[in-house]
Amino acid sequence: MINFKELATKYKTPLYVYDFDYMSAQYNELKDAFRARKSILAYAVKANSNLSVVRHFAKLGAGADCVSIGEVRRAFLAGIPAYKIIFSGVGKNDDEIREAIQKEILYINVESEAELGRVELIAKELNAVSRISIRVNPNIDPQTHPYISTGLHDNKFGVDLESAKRMYIKANNSAFLDPVGIHFHIGSQLTELKPIYESAEIVADLVRSLANIKIELKFFDIGGGLGVVYKDEVTIKPYDYSQAILGTLKGLDLTVICEPGRFLTANAGYFLTKVLYEKQNGEKKFVVVDGAMNDLIRPSLYNAYHRIEAITNSAKETRKVDIVGPVCESGDFLAKNYELPELEHNDLLVVHSAGAYGFGMGSNYNTRGRSAEIAVESGVDRMIRKRETFEDLIAPELEFLEK
Repeated sequence: MINFKELATKYKTPLYVYDFDYMSAQYNELKDAFRARKSILAYAVKANSNLSVVRHFAKLGAGADCVSIGEVRRAFLAGIPAYKIIFSGVGKNDDEIREAIQKEILYINVESEAELGRVELIAKELNAVSRISIRVNPNIDPQTHPYISTGLHDNKFGVDLESAKRMYIKANNSAFLDPVGIHFHIGSQLTELKPIYESAEIVADLVRSLANIKIELKFFDIGGGLGVVYKDEVTIKPYDYSQAILGTLKGLDLTVICEPGRFLTANAGYFLTKVLYEKQNGEKKFVVVDGAMNDLIRPSLYNAYHRIEAITNSAKETRKVDIVGPVCESGDFLAKNYELPELEHNDLLVVHSAGAYGFGMGSNYNTRGRSAEIAVESGVDRMIRKRETFEDLIAPELEFLEK
């Protein structure tokens, strides 16, 4: 058990804490589920991009799914080899594409015909051959939050089946492009297996039709998105997930690439924040804490639920409160109408399931320094990112300050 009170005293709050042993267990369970076929688990760096987190997965044998050249650089720094790095994302600029080609990563996931043209042109300028995959949008409803849905035609991601086929033919005929894979990712926090299976079936059929015209792919990239429990969700078991995917690939000699992020890190992470005081406005009760929306924006952005545990000496009955932070916005809250006991100054709140899309989506709004990050592994805690200071925040501006 992690001693949150001890960590809060040692490292101060607000604070992110990550259980590396939990991350290992999640990785090994998912990797084992695909043991019947060649596979790469390419960790979705955007979920939690701390270098120590990425290195932890590198040591377990993971690859990296990256959506910016910065994430590609993080993957290299963390020790992930080029042949396990994928560069995805809708808006890659020319410099990013150029660097990805020069670094000879596994492949670039192409999201549009226009992007394919840019990749080809830049590869030609470099006199290089760029390995590519094409992201196919299967137009399947993922049955998740609309902000994290990515597999419908009204989402910005990927291309339709006919466009994809046309792009594969173009790439296959190019001296500067090597089409090696196919990719789909219908959304995040997926808890229904049927949309995943239907998408895989559609994309596998496209692979077969490409094989019929002598375009032989090597990688079947199924994206990520496996859901986790935040409150009471019924999630998909990794074995059932893998069997659904593998069942669509009969007769195809493909390496499966899976891009887990949230599945590996969400429930390994905790956000610790201390109570400053309680406040009553009419009938409304507020608990004001030192953590804010700049630290953990998911509740404000998605109205996302996180279980919150109070570590207090109070034995009083619970009542409904809004848990709010110091940021000057009405949207600055960690929870609304949440049942908590009466709290006192310096009581500790532990926000669960904060290991994915927590720190990484943070900001310095209101000139607030981002919190420290702590790893706990085999019962030993260590700092993996120091707390930002005021001097850290103003450093990029000072030299331009008029005297």
